[in-house]
Amino acid sequence: MRVIIIGAGEVGFHLSQRLAVENKEVVVIDTSDEALRKIAETSDVQTIKGSGSSPKVLEEAGVDKADIFLAVTDSDEINLLACSFANLLNPNVTKLARVRSEMYTDYKSLLTEHGAKITKIINPDEEVVNSVLRLMSVPGAVEINEFANGKIRLIGVNLPEDSHLIGSKLYNLREKIGDDLGIVIAALVRDGELIIPSGLDVIKKDDLVYFVCDIRDQDEILRQLGIFAEPVRKVMIIGGGNIGFRLAKALDNKYYHTRLLENRQKRCEYLSEHLDRPIVLMGDSTDQEILREENIQDMDMVIAVTGDEETNILSCLLAKSLGAKSTVTRVNNFGYMPLIEPIGIDYVVCPRQSAINTLLHFIRRGKIISSVSIKGEAAEALEAVAQEDSPIVGKEVKDLGFPRGCLVLCFQRGDDVVIPRGDTVVEPNDRLIIISTRQNIPKVEKVLTTTVEFF
Repeated sequence: MRVIIIGAGEVGFHLSQRLAVENKEVVVIDTSDEALRKIAETSDVQTIKGSGSSPKVLEEAGVDKADIFLAVTDSDEINLLACSFANLLNPNVTKLARVRSEMYTDYKSLLTEHGAKITKIINPDEEVVNSVLRLMSVPGAVEINEFANGKIRLIGVNLPEDSHLIGSKLYNLREKIGDDLGIVIAALVRDGELIIPSGLDVIKKDDLVYFVCDIRDQDEILRQLGIFAEPVRKVMIIGGGNIGFRLAKALDNKYYHTRLLENRQKRCEYLSEHLDRPIVLMGDSTDQEILREENIQDMDMVIAVTGDEETNILSCLLAKSLGAKSTVTRVNNFGYMPLIEPIGIDYVVCPRQSAINTLLHFIRRGKIISSVSIKGEAAEALEAVAQEDSPIVGKEVKDLGFPRGCLVLCFQRGDDVVIPRGDTVVEPNDRLIIISTRQNIPKVEKVLTTTVEFF
């Protein structure tokens, strides 16, 4: 697979690193010597200095032989122009563009069906809003991802110290929480290390536990795990930019009591005109007096999504110190992400990580429907269709032969969600949810795309 990436920023850098490890042929184009040098020093990829919107540069990069074309610069215009020229030079290439501005995203059909014929327009701001809404829907969860059109959820939770599951082997899990509840433990994070477990692994104190379940069983499973949390009702959003506005619009109903804090007067006027129930406030989110005046201690969740990540982090720490129940911060710098939990912030959302997750499933071989990273980049959860000529079709789960580090979590078969046992047989067109360590992703891709046995 030949992949051309336009833009060597955070998204381009992390994508190129990941794909190079998987032995894909990667070319990165950027105008910055420093950004290209950073990529060349850390990954086995080809770099070209130049504008991704230049047909000459695209020809030099071999766009006519490319399978995937990713335009992920910080400029919507460059991304769209690059895809337009890529389409002219290679109409068959899969084109993905990161686009934020509503003046373009409101006309997606023009960009995907006509002109550049972009395969997928990716708006990281929308993905971040969706991530926050999922977190709000499951109080007490650390991370939530959805598959099978929302029917299946992969949820990460910190078990309470008195949970009756601590010390249990995973093969005894159903006995502990009830055989009628469909649950599979997908991963354990212990001392910062991710483990794809077997039935003999034991849940220990302080483990972050990822499990997959039918969304209809979610609430009862959380109760059995000892996760009890009040629903989120009172929300304060800090930052009235694109993300803050989109989130406030999504919460503009009778269920939520929403306050939106923004420090620009003209933006406040715009927000007040376009929002109904949310209360728009003007002020500095790092001013303790303003937060106290707005009863920050009564907030179920404070969500900081300004364009300045230091302000977001400081605002959340201040809100938490003043009594807010939980906090969510928007961070773009990947280097900050491991620091968020230890300093006391409950959740982190990252537009760039959201963009990478959306891009990944288009890059994967096989009929991959969606893909998300787990624990940074340690593992990946894939939603894939079992094609009729795949060697896994007709086999029982226990005989699939995936190496340690790969685990089939569940299926969607027709309209039913199937939590598999060892003797469950994979049928054609089953939608499988598979978790795998990053190192084993190429093996998973092979088994999903060929009739040759690999294990």
